Amino acid sequence: MADVKPNHTLYINNLNEKIKKEELKKALYAIFSQFGQIIDILAFAHLKMRGQAHVIFKEINSAATALRSMQGFPFYDKPMRIQFSHIDSDVIAKAKGTYVERPKKNIAVPKKKKKAVEVATTKKGKAPKDGQRSSAPPNKILFITNLPPECTKEMLSVVFQP
Repeated sequence: MADVKPNHTLYINNLNEKIKKEELKKALYAIFSQFGQIIDILAFAHLKMRGQAHVIFKEINSAATALRSMQGFPFYDKPMRIQFSHIDSDVIAKAKGTYVERPKKNIAVPKKKKKAVEVATTKKGKAPKDGQRSSAPPNKILFITNLPPECTKEMLSVVFQP
């Protein structure tokens, strides 16, 4: 993004998501340390942030050189996409004296999941067992699947006779 001004932190995405967090940090340190002193590397393992990392340099010039040199570099068989971070990292903001604590985002269970859990539980508060369907209206027709080939109509009538 051209409208983001250069800063100490590089945002990197399109990273291989199968790489473990610690291995990813070590590999990023190995390839980016040639451009200058690295203060920190942030990589997260949770689903939303997989395949992304932040590399924080001590000098802005080092970050700019790294961005120009490593843009599109094949890293674990995927070309890296690099840009300057939109905001200064907390480490840099604290060093500058401009740090303002941001409110933590409340990671709540999405409404769809809550509703699915509520629907899955029956009136007694127990989840339905495998093979059972909940909240189906009563019906005179019974649909049976996965019967063995040797099962006959007579066998079924004996089992289900009132």
